Amino acid sequence: MAKRVLVVEDNELNLKLFCDLLRAHDFSAEPVRDGREAVARARALQPDLIVMDIQMPHVTGYELILEIKADESLRRIPIMAVTAYAGREDEDRIRAAGADAYVSKPISLARFIQAVGALV
Repeated sequence: MAKRVLVVEDNELNLKLFCDLLRAHDFSAEPVRDGREAVARARALQPDLIVMDIQMPHVTGYELILEIKADESLRRIPIMAVTAYAGREDEDRIRAAGADAYVSKPISLARFIQAVGALV
């Protein structure tokens, strides 16, 4: 059975790119456009990985990582942060919140898949 990846990304083009790339590498990709739905979808799906955009309207990926890692039923799920933030302090803060990997935008397709493979 294909590994399930929940992709939380508000930008339609990035969401399509990430999902298409994952599907091309035999993953099952579940898109979430609104971060406010991410935790409920994660509980329902129990994915093998969550790909999380950090800059989103309404709720940030940083806040969602904290919420997911505080939830007993979700904390074991690895999270890969994907963000335009590029500063070292941003990466440290995001990793400290619980992100297991950090990929900066614009992404390298090979690095993205390599990071996914390392987490699942």
